[in-house]
Amino acid sequence: MSTEQPLEQAAAAAVAASRQSEQYALVLAAVQAAQIVQQQAQPPACQHHHGPQQSPAVGKWVAVGVAGSVAAISLALSAIAVAVGAVAVTCCLLVLRSMWREIQRGRR
Repeated sequence: MSTEQPLEQAAAAAVAASRQSEQYALVLAAVQAAQIVQQQAQPPACQHHHGPQQSPAVGKWVAVGVAGSVAAISLALSAIAVAVGAVAVTCCLLVLRSMWREIQRGRR
């Protein structure tokens, strides 16, 4: 019986090794399948160069809007200044005209 036990042990070890190599083959196949799926999921790499991503020119348009608003306000204020100046000149001319008429009447 002593010869059968080592023989049985060797057979059991061979069966276990066979099971382990089957498990190893299954694990290897699963890893390879995962790699193939991952490669298919990735988009193909571009061959041309994408420049740096440009953000929308929001800041540029805000600056243009602010500059336009400032220009419009300054134009309105200058128009008001011109109107005030015209009124002042008109008043001054009316006063001078009345003074001139009084001077002319006094000399006659």
